[in-house]
Amino acid sequence: MSDWLEAEQRAERAQQLCESQRFEEAIAELDAALSINPDNATWHAQRGLLLEELDCTADAVEAYERALELDPGDVEVALSLGGALVRLGHLARALVIIDDLAGQYPDLEPVYCARIQIYTELGRHDKAEEMFYLAQQLNDSCPDCFYHIGISLAARGQTDRAIFCWQRVLDLEPDYAGVNQRIAQAFRDRKDFARAKEYLLLEVRADPGDTELLFELADLAREAGQISDAATRLAQIIELDPNYVDALAALGKLRLDLGTPAEAIHCFEAAVSAAKGAPRVRDFNLHFGLAFFRVGKWADARIQFLKAAKRKPRDQRVAMLLGECALAQDRPEEAIEWYQRILSRNARNPFAHYKLGVCRIRRGRYAAGLENCLTALSIRPDWEAAAHHAALAYVHLEQWGQARAMVRRALRRHPNSQPLVRLGRRIWRFQLARHLCAIPRAMGIRCSWRGPEIPHLDTRDAQP
Repeated sequence: MSDWLEAEQRAERAQQLCESQRFEEAIAELDAALSINPDNATWHAQRGLLLEELDCTADAVEAYERALELDPGDVEVALSLGGALVRLGHLARALVIIDDLAGQYPDLEPVYCARIQIYTELGRHDKAEEMFYLAQQLNDSCPDCFYHIGISLAARGQTDRAIFCWQRVLDLEPDYAGVNQRIAQAFRDRKDFARAKEYLLLEVRADPGDTELLFELADLAREAGQISDAATRLAQIIELDPNYVDALAALGKLRLDLGTPAEAIHCFEAAVSAAKGAPRVRDFNLHFGLAFFRVGKWADARIQFLKAAKRKPRDQRVAMLLGECALAQDRPEEAIEWYQRILSRNARNPFAHYKLGVCRIRRGRYAAGLENCLTALSIRPDWEAAAHHAALAYVHLEQWGQARAMVRRALRRHPNSQPLVRLGRRIWRFQLARHLCAIPRAMGIRCSWRGPEIPHLDTRDAQP
């Protein structure tokens, strides 16, 4: 058998393997054929198509380029090369190739269709629409044209027109990949969750094992407030793929929202274990920390919050939670550092002012703490906790009139606040005792009773 005949037989064998979707074996046969006859443009082009099936797009580009070197007039290969370059994000280079084809073949509809996609991804939507109408004059039933112009319209906020174009795609090609997902996202953006779910389910039914689609369906259910459905979907994903990090973390967040932080911790621990060696870092340290925080595991919560702070150093919420952990662990000086860091970036943050005041009062720096509480009240005058602590600081400074006035003002806003009512009564009793003791003292009679004990400062309160 001659080498040329063997090459032909291997190329035929590659075609048979390709029809059976045994792509890697087909490439091996083509490589063997090309080792005998490296100048066969058709085989290089076929090799490019097989490499794309295996998501080896960069290698496919090289195969298409070699095919075009051998046969510069092959329009199909040039279009394939342009498409592969678009998938790699090399839009300018793809546009040069497609524009050159359009110059040679002005009546070839695919060159206009390809440019709709390229101009859409470049953000040149006017040109994309121009190409769409030119393509319509040559072929008004191309599903690819409608699909890509729909993406362009959606990017411009023209959701109704985008949905119309995508539904037109379904009319032309009911099994068009990804279009139901696009329509679902459009309805989701409009908060029409029922219609979004309808179209997303159609996409899922076409590929029920696609965990990415199932995750999107679970996230849609969560956004729609269908928590039970979302949890069921996430459990289904984890059953299919126990190491699906995002699903484990999402289920943890869901458990946290449902008020079961202990269950959330189990989910996050599984997510951490599954994430080892993952190609990207999943950002769920904040929620993991919150789960520990809500079960009173301050040290574990602090570790997670520090990781979140390293990832997002300017996130004020994380800094506040680190301050809370420090307070819970009786480390007010560390808490002060976190709240001062927040105020250095946002001097009008009332919570940071208030908590800084709490820390300073806990350290016995009543005047400085009072100033912080008053600043918080100037920003949020209706804040009961800040008013209560400001009044307590006045008591410790023995500024009874100011303390009583603060309680009165706060009670006008919060007439049913029992802590304020109790504090007001204690202040009144203490002032009365001082007044009664003043009479015998004026007569030279010693009075050792100082009245009710000054109330201790209670720094426990919830984050606003």
